[in-house]
Amino acid sequence: MKPFMPKLVYVEPRAMEYKLAQDLHQKFKDQGIEIRETTSHNQVRGIPGDNELRQYANAKNTFVLGVRKTLKFDTSKPSAEYAIPLATGCMGHCHYCYLQTTLGKKPYIRTYVNLEEIFDQAHQYILERDEPTRFEAACTSDIVGIDHLTHSLKKTIEFMGDQKKGRLRFVTKYHHVDHLLDAEHNGHTRFRFSINADYVIKNFEPGTSSLDKRLEAARKVADAGYPLGFIVAPIYLYDDTWKEGYHKMFAHLHEQLKGSSVDEKDLTFELIQHRFTKPAKRVILQRYPKSKLEMDEEERKYKWGRYGIGKYVYPTETQEDIKKTMEAYINEYFPNSKISYFT
Repeated sequence: MKPFMPKLVYVEPRAMEYKLAQDLHQKFKDQGIEIRETTSHNQVRGIPGDNELRQYANAKNTFVLGVRKTLKFDTSKPSAEYAIPLATGCMGHCHYCYLQTTLGKKPYIRTYVNLEEIFDQAHQYILERDEPTRFEAACTSDIVGIDHLTHSLKKTIEFMGDQKKGRLRFVTKYHHVDHLLDAEHNGHTRFRFSINADYVIKNFEPGTSSLDKRLEAARKVADAGYPLGFIVAPIYLYDDTWKEGYHKMFAHLHEQLKGSSVDEKDLTFELIQHRFTKPAKRVILQRYPKSKLEMDEEERKYKWGRYGIGKYVYPTETQEDIKKTMEAYINEYFPNSKISYFT
C-alpha cells in the first residue's frame, strides 16, 4: 500500500508560526491538495459528505495542522509514565479500534507542529524522576503512518536518544519505516508492531499494511538496532481454525527475524484479547454496518473498567485457553523473549 496522503488539509492560523506547518503547507500546496483554514484543530467543520458514513470516510482522509496548547501529558497509560502528544487520529479503518469511541465525532487526523514546546515539557518530566521515564507516542494515533509527511516521530526518537533517562515507545500497523532506520536512537526507543492472524487483518483492519509488510519492516527495524516488540491484538477467535492462524503468524514472524540483529532476550510480546464496550459496539455497527466482527454480549464475560465503563471479554475458561496457546507458540519460536502481559 502507498504511504498516506490526505485529500483535504485544514490549518490553524497560529500553526503557521511554526516551521513544520510552513513546510507541510508548501508540500500540500505543491501536491495540489485543497487547504482550508480552521479556528482550532478541535473545531474542524465542513468536512464533505452527504451522510454520516461519507463524512466519516472523508474525515479519515483529512489532515489538520494544529498547535498543542495543553502541554500537560496524559499519565493514565499503563505501558508508560506519560503519553507524548504528537498526533491524534488515524487513517486506518480497524473495526474494533478504541479510537472509534475515544475520538467520537472528530476522527480526522491531527498533527501538532509545536514540537519544541512538546520536547521542553517532556524534558521537564524527565528531570523530575530519578529513573528512566517512558513516553508512549501511539496512544491516540498510529504515528508511523503519518511520519513520512511530518518526521515528527523521527525528531522525537532523536530527542529521546539524547536524553540519558528518556525512553520512547510506540506501536504501528504500517511498514513505512525506511526514513526512521538511520535515526540516532541510542537504544532509547522501543519499536513495536501490531500483528495478527491473516484473517483478522484482512477482515477487520482495512487501510493498514499487510502482515508480510509489517514483518519485513520489523526485520529492518531490528537490523537498525532498535529494541523490538510485538503486540498481538486483538486476539480474536474467528472460527475453529484460529489456533492454526495464530501459529502460522508466529512461524512467519520467526522466519522473517531469522538471522536478523534482534536481541531475543530484549524481545517483548504484549497479548490483548478482543474486547468491546456497549458504546463501541454501537459506533462500530454505525460505521461498519457489514462488519463480521462478533460482538455477542451473551457469549462474553462482563468486566468492570477503571472508569466505570465495563468491557465484554471472553469467558474465563476461554481466556485461559488463549493465554496458554499464545504462550506455547511464543515459547516454541522465541523461548528467550519476554511476555509483558496478557489481558
